[in-house]
Amino acid sequence: MPDLKNAFEAAVAQSKTLTERPDNATLLKLYALYKQGTEGDVSGSKPGFSDMVGRAKWEAWSRCKGQSVGEARQAYIDLVGSLS
Repeated sequence: MPDLKNAFEAAVAQSKTLTERPDNATLLKLYALYKQGTEGDVSGSKPGFSDMVGRAKWEAWSRCKGQSVGEARQAYIDLVGSLS
């Protein structure tokens, strides 16, 4: 697991240096996998309609519900790798 944690941290750092900004759907997927990989299942209440960004992030994270931290971290690593 320490190797996965180190690879995840490296992918997080790499995601901040991408040469091209990913599309919004990919950014939401990155956000959701990061949150699932660091905090686990979604928490808190779903933001209201007036908070469109917060709501989109919450919904993306919610779609990862039930995925283990390790699975989410590996998916994040794979996604960042495909963007590089």
